[in-house]
Amino acid sequence: MDEALRTLLDELYADGTAHDADQPDRLRRRRNLEPETANLLALTLRVAGAREVVEIGTSNGYSAIWLADAVRDTGGRVSSVDVEEWPGVVENLVRAGVSPSVARVISDGGAYLAGLPEGSVDLLFLDAERVEYPRWWPHPVRVLRPGGVLAVDNVLSHPDEVAGFLALARKRDDLVGHTVPVGKGLFLAWKRATPR
Repeated sequence: MDEALRTLLDELYADGTAHDADQPDRLRRRRNLEPETANLLALTLRVAGAREVVEIGTSNGYSAIWLADAVRDTGGRVSSVDVEEWPGVVENLVRAGVSPSVARVISDGGAYLAGLPEGSVDLLFLDAERVEYPRWWPHPVRVLRPGGVLAVDNVLSHPDEVAGFLALARKRDDLVGHTVPVGKGLFLAWKRATPR
């Protein structure tokens, strides 16, 4: 990552933190991924060689920029899905120079995943309304290719909200997962080619 992009990401993160501190409506907060978590997620994407990346929960585009920078190294693209177009997201992607690598999709996350072909996603990042995730089941795993990665943020900061989803994931013989205590907690899971 070059210095100009790092500076922009620092600016977006600081702006998001200040915005959230003054925003009483939780649903209007940007709730950006912490930089350490974003860095780990981008590294995981690179290590996995992920080309087809889906992010559910765009906000101001902060994490989409991290992911899009990483897919430049894998020759991939990011589909960033949100139920609405947040102010400034398009401008932020353009400023970061990653807009050609990001497809913006306005859709319910669960409906979007339900419409994807089986095994079509290399890395799926869930960072939206956590209580919705169990309703999206089994699509978050169905869409992953063998060797694909599932990443879920906020598993330590909001354990009650993700407990149902994580219980479903942990019952799967074809998923190997672990919660990494970085930021607000990142659950990472790898999909086996064949269940054990």
